[in-house]
Amino acid sequence: MRLWQIQRWTAIALLVFLTLHMIVVHYPPFHITFERILERLARPEWKAIDIAFLFVVLLHALTGAWAVLTDFEAVHPFKRWIAILGIVLGVAAFLYGTQTILSFQPPA
Repeated sequence: MRLWQIQRWTAIALLVFLTLHMIVVHYPPFHITFERILERLARPEWKAIDIAFLFVVLLHALTGAWAVLTDFEAVHPFKRWIAILGIVLGVAAFLYGTQTILSFQPPA
């Protein structure tokens, strides 16, 4: 799959995830508190949704940054290093974010 296709598919996925996020977090029918967030993050399906959201955001952002950076002629000699740096940063951010999401435990 080409990078521009990945960019388009992740944009569609972001629309779904952002709609879900806005409905659940910003416009709930009740007052949202940190305890409610902890209760939601204690459920494995919400952790999976948040991890998928993180993955899609990172993939969309990094492919977009790659497209912008490679438009410049001065960058062409460094394309391989920029790609390696993007992959390393993406994997590190995904692992850090996933660890953060998985570390939330239900209140005792």
